[in-house]
Amino acid sequence: MNEFNDNDVQLLSKQTVFQGFFKVEEYQFVHRLFAGGWSQPVSREVFERGDAVVVLPYDPVLDQVVLIEQIRIPALGKSESPWLLELVAGMVDKNRTPEQVAHAELAEEAGVVAQTLTPVNQILVSPGGTSERFFFYWAKVDASKAQGFHGLDSEQEDIKVHVVSRAQAYQWLEQGKINNAATVIGLQWLQLHYQEIQG
Repeated sequence: MNEFNDNDVQLLSKQTVFQGFFKVEEYQFVHRLFAGGWSQPVSREVFERGDAVVVLPYDPVLDQVVLIEQIRIPALGKSESPWLLELVAGMVDKNRTPEQVAHAELAEEAGVVAQTLTPVNQILVSPGGTSERFFFYWAKVDASKAQGFHGLDSEQEDIKVHVVSRAQAYQWLEQGKINNAATVIGLQWLQLHYQEIQG
């Protein structure tokens, strides 16, 4: 499959060109070519956001999914509404493992506890422009305990919990009402695997 790996890239330089809430790095590099030899120097700006965790809270007994809704300002003018229906998610930091972040975000954003937490995959969000990767988990939860408003005041979060049937969530996906990549991926994965989870 892949004939190249990290050893087939030579990093010439890397510098921070913007530092704010997020960071942009400029990479200068050369890489091996499929036809043989090496490329000319390439320059790329990369949005450095860090890695994230995405958790699909699913109750296999009730066949219900816990979704959250919050404002996402980059979706302004790009979606029917900038308030998006999403899976639980949060940024990984150097003080916590992805699993620890997953448990914390389930409590902070949806008010639920994972009875089990199962890793599914690691996914590159948009590797043409950002280094972000997310660790995708599904969490077995009691959906009857999920309700209300959540989020951390310190992060200016305003989150509303929605508990819906798996079928309803998937219908919203097919209708385009759920249109953010992590949630689309998570719900498609669930649609492929819910029978084995329930069994």
